[in-house]
Amino acid sequence: MKSPWLIPVVLMAAAPLAAQKPTSADTAGVRQAALDYVDAIYQVDTTLVVKSVRPDMAKRGFYVARGQTGYSSGGMTFAGLINTAKTWNAKRAVDPATAPREVKILDMLDQTASVKLTAQWGIDYMHLAKYDGKWMIVNVIWQSHPR
Repeated sequence: MKSPWLIPVVLMAAAPLAAQKPTSADTAGVRQAALDYVDAIYQVDTTLVVKSVRPDMAKRGFYVARGQTGYSSGGMTFAGLINTAKTWNAKRAVDPATAPREVKILDMLDQTASVKLTAQWGIDYMHLAKYDGKWMIVNVIWQSHPR
């Protein structure tokens, strides 16, 4: 004898969960968060960090230190990113109007996104999430431009 529960259970298991698709506002929000991040550093504006980056953000990267041939690695906290925004371009060695700031959205769902940012200092890969309707950077892994 067939169980009356078998068919509904099988159909429910096979049905995909209904996920909302990202909207054009989501795409714009993700792009703006990445631009705020890079512009915070170019424009020496810490308010843009606060606007676009979660305080519990984790950032790790690889760079070739001056006088070295191999990569070094390091991490950065939110406080470190604030300090970088205050100091990296304080002497305006890089013109914010012409500095590279290419944002490519690599993947995006309705709640999470992955972005590639090409900037003066290198390539940043970012994970973003939507918190209370606002897209924020959660993780960053980066490296200086390959030689």
